[in-house]
Amino acid sequence: MPLSSFQIEDLLAAYREGHTTPEAVIAEVYDRIEAWPDKAVWISLFPREEALNKARAVAARPEGVDGLPLYGIPFAVKDNIDVAGLPTTAACPDYAYQPWENATAVQRLLDAGALVIGKTNLDQFATGLNGTRSPYGAPRCVFDQDYISGGSSSGSAVAVASGMVSFSLGTDTAGSGRVPAALNNIVGVKPTKGLLSTAGVVPACRSLDCVTVFALNVGDGNRVRRIASANDGDDPYGRTMTPKALPLRGFRFGVLAEEDRKFLGDRDAAGLYDRACERLASLGGQAVSFDYQPFRAAAALLYDGPWVAERLAAIQTFFNNNPLMVHPVVRQIIQGGRRFSAVDGFEGQYRLKALERVAAREWEKFDFMLLPTCPTTYTVADMEANPVEYNANLGLYTNFVNLLDCCGLAVPAGKRRDGLPLGVTLIGPAFTDDALGVLGDRLHRALVESAGATGQLLSARSLVAEPAGAAWVDLAVVGAHLRGMPLHHQLTELDARFVRACRTAGSYRLFALPDTTPPKPGLIRDPDFKGKGLEIEVWRLTDAAFGRFVGRIPGPLGIGTIELEDGTSVKSFLCEEWAVRGAEDITGFGGWKGYCTALTIGTAGAASPG
Repeated sequence: MPLSSFQIEDLLAAYREGHTTPEAVIAEVYDRIEAWPDKAVWISLFPREEALNKARAVAARPEGVDGLPLYGIPFAVKDNIDVAGLPTTAACPDYAYQPWENATAVQRLLDAGALVIGKTNLDQFATGLNGTRSPYGAPRCVFDQDYISGGSSSGSAVAVASGMVSFSLGTDTAGSGRVPAALNNIVGVKPTKGLLSTAGVVPACRSLDCVTVFALNVGDGNRVRRIASANDGDDPYGRTMTPKALPLRGFRFGVLAEEDRKFLGDRDAAGLYDRACERLASLGGQAVSFDYQPFRAAAALLYDGPWVAERLAAIQTFFNNNPLMVHPVVRQIIQGGRRFSAVDGFEGQYRLKALERVAAREWEKFDFMLLPTCPTTYTVADMEANPVEYNANLGLYTNFVNLLDCCGLAVPAGKRRDGLPLGVTLIGPAFTDDALGVLGDRLHRALVESAGATGQLLSARSLVAEPAGAAWVDLAVVGAHLRGMPLHHQLTELDARFVRACRTAGSYRLFALPDTTPPKPGLIRDPDFKGKGLEIEVWRLTDAAFGRFVGRIPGPLGIGTIELEDGTSVKSFLCEEWAVRGAEDITGFGGWKGYCTALTIGTAGAASPG
């Protein structure tokens, strides 16, 4: 039975009904991994045959699907968490070691019947929120390969969002289990500190680190969090859950005051946060503005205070002996820990305790917070050009959470007009994880329902509708469906994935079609024409989505096959030749965007295909 996504309940139901087997699912997982174009997601994988053997072994376990809560469920692990049989690199090849035991969290999942596939990429030594600081490459946002995936748990988020696995483990010190969830339209569960053992985890800041869960929905994330939780005695910071309640009706939730709402010019992000606040209020809550300043001041201690020295302490011997083996930006951050003395360390703790007192007075106003997960997103190129400032921006609303001993649940909030997702995070006091899960699930479902036909959110039951294992069609767009153009939303509504920007072969001409709204071009092939090629974009859709898309195209436009400058072929918009007779030949502008820029048109118009 082909499954569009590996959500846990869907897989378990398919196993119970005999529609598939763990072996068949693992074979599909490896097919999806091979098909996925972004090869920076994984650092290491178990060989396919070894993984298939493990699937057969799970299928043979006497407990069966009804006795194993994660029977045959595939998952990925961030490569700063030990998995026996695979090296742990922390995204630094010279640091790599071979663990002979699984991290506690991994072992508990394996005991429950889950199947680990491999180790995922990360910002080196879990130092970063953007996903670009790795010698293994920069995993990209699943919705646009030009944009960051978020970090440090970059590969873990993409592995889930792309449909390669059901869930993944990450870690979170400053927001690494939440930011990548927001930027890839999935759920990120950041438990209370100590609930998931960090035994077998390469520390970033040992006193703050949390093992986290990425999943397609809140139910899956919370299921995995409960199973993985363990106070095993091997983690000196481990704690046992003592659940604390939150009101599920008549609750008060803290929202940012207007002066604290920093979205760095991203109006779409601001609008998505407003909508999430409205939806949560409609579920029986009361929004309460609060003073974010003590929380922001606490957050500043993480990178501007002595906690940076804890990052150095985590890898001090390796760092002292091999400084040039560390990513330059990571090296700059970690060596900054040397400027702090023991006195600074104590003064930092005193400062944090004082801020806790001030923050506690704000907590008296509400039961939990609803904050933007991050204020905006960036392209990979922009992040690499300004790595420190832009990374700090991503942590504007995440850095305080572990310092002030909170738990967090990141859920998708919708998509910007360019199709890129952002999210919001529910933040509660320690040990409110279960109650926060109930509220977060309600909000997630409500946001899905409110999105309606706009396509801004996918179904709560299928956040990745038809991922890499489905049949795909690559489609070249040449005009009003390009990014930034008025019909681009028709691609993002169908969860189309950006593949690349490129040019056609030189034998194509482009014409401005008269009397079209919004303005559209017509592309035709002229075998006798020897041009430089036209700028286009290639987007990837599932078979089903492609069919829906094509059904909306009016004449004289249609879909045919064109040749690209590299000699490959792809489906594309083409125009009937009679329609361009007498039309303006705009081939010399190099493409539709060049023409629109010259004439300052093309960004407004009615939403009709073209």
